[in-house]
Amino acid sequence: MKVSVIFSTYNNPAWLEKVLWGFECQTYMDFEIIIADDGSGEPTNELIQRFQRESKLKIIHVWHPDDGFQKSAILNKAILASTTDYLIFTDGDCIPRKDFVQVHVQNLEKGRFLSGGYFMLPMETSLAITQTNIVNGEAFDTDWLHAHGLGRSYRWLKLISKGWIQNLLNAITPTNPTWNGHNSSGWKKDIVSVNGFNEAMQYGGQDRELGERLENKKIRGKQIRYSAVCVHLDHKRGYNTQESIKKNQAIRKETRDSGRAWTVSGIVKGDAPTTEL
Repeated sequence: MKVSVIFSTYNNPAWLEKVLWGFECQTYMDFEIIIADDGSGEPTNELIQRFQRESKLKIIHVWHPDDGFQKSAILNKAILASTTDYLIFTDGDCIPRKDFVQVHVQNLEKGRFLSGGYFMLPMETSLAITQTNIVNGEAFDTDWLHAHGLGRSYRWLKLISKGWIQNLLNAITPTNPTWNGHNSSGWKKDIVSVNGFNEAMQYGGQDRELGERLENKKIRGKQIRYSAVCVHLDHKRGYNTQESIKKNQAIRKETRDSGRAWTVSGIVKGDAPTTEL
């Protein structure tokens, strides 16, 4: 089946290029890419146009003018622009391992969404990664990463686990299967049924809030954090403010306490449409 991969970007063409290289060498290639561009300038546009000309992938560029952190709004536009029934979400600073799309497709399930994780890289390592390192798999090899600035950690399990060990770790991890914007997927009809992302939210938990509304609609999360692997390139977060965090925490609390599945600030503006009996 054909699926859609959606990810956001904002004025970081160097990182975006590395992510696109990662999708160029996937083991499962029956997918389209929708780049949800939160107002980037011409360098990003030129990069995307080059990939659209040269890549074997179908790449759709969805853009809106820069108006601060409006990730939820541009992701909703990307959802509407998608042409398949199943949507995989990641970020424009997360390089996917070659089996990333395949793992999502192999684990999809009716009435569920998939919850993956990421492996955070320091800036030194992020800068060192080249196209060759992505294509030959070195960008996911712990020896190569360690030689280029990555400290040793138990988190290496995300990169080195294989086969039944992955399944065991997915089963026993104490981490709940939440909707994580850097690595999650679900059926388009399910995401649309809760009205997509809440555009009243800026940075800080807006992805998790979507998952909480899906859970309220009895669409349960399924853990694949040790199976679907991506490495997260380092960057500054100037949009991370205590004001936005506090506001979003209040919205998430209301979502959990009320049990509501629909947001009035989503793809459709206003209450959920009523169905005549």
